[in-house]
Amino acid sequence: MLAPLSFGEGLGVRLMNKKIQLQDLGNKDYKETWDYQEQLFKQIVDIKIQNRKFNSQPMPAGSQVPTPNFLLFVEHPHVYTLGKSGDMSNLLLSEKQLEAKGATFYKINRGGDITYHGPGQIVGYPILDLENFFTDIHKYLRFLEEVIILTLAEYNIIGTRSEGETGVWLDLGTPFARKICAMGVRASRWVTMHGFALNVNANLGYFDNIIPCGIKGKAVTSMHVELGEKVNEVELKQKIVKHFSTLFDANFKRFEI
Repeated sequence: MLAPLSFGEGLGVRLMNKKIQLQDLGNKDYKETWDYQEQLFKQIVDIKIQNRKFNSQPMPAGSQVPTPNFLLFVEHPHVYTLGKSGDMSNLLLSEKQLEAKGATFYKINRGGDITYHGPGQIVGYPILDLENFFTDIHKYLRFLEEVIILTLAEYNIIGTRSEGETGVWLDLGTPFARKICAMGVRASRWVTMHGFALNVNANLGYFDNIIPCGIKGKAVTSMHVELGEKVNEVELKQKIVKHFSTLFDANFKRFEI
């Protein structure tokens, strides 16, 4: 559990914090990770609520507390998740078939439709107070896409955006268009959660059981398929952090529970 943050006395002046605490959770159950995200999300929101109380009245120095930011890396066991605007018909498996495939299913509170998470996929959950960076959800999503596009470019993979469809694609506008990274976020009080799922060494067969992101007629792919060899996931995560740091003008530090 995280240690509680104490509130001192302050000026009521907004304190910007561009430090992002980085944590690699390894292989972790989806629901446990979702609960952990909610815990971090609530911690940030609670601080913001308290800070706004301080802003409404004259306060001595020290009352404002800077809000923390987090980036979680994780790899999930086989799981399908459906966003709040998603269509259940995009899951092509019954409950028994899910069980037979060793997969679980959750309806969750992010945007977007259905997606798959599993071994060989790097999932990133930025839990940020956007008031530390910029207050623009559209810009935030484009920055997440750009992090992945720049990372893929280091492997000579050309990623691009599809207008009206969040995420990163390859060979868009051709008969061979395929998605390599899915994205879906939730934001409240300018605090974000959920994030991106990049197929790195993923078993693409599990995508056959859904209509990915509710988009028919477009395939999915994984970096190891495009490159013809397995990708070093540790090095890849380092590249993601590098580009995230540059785009968000942020400083990363390791974070442990």
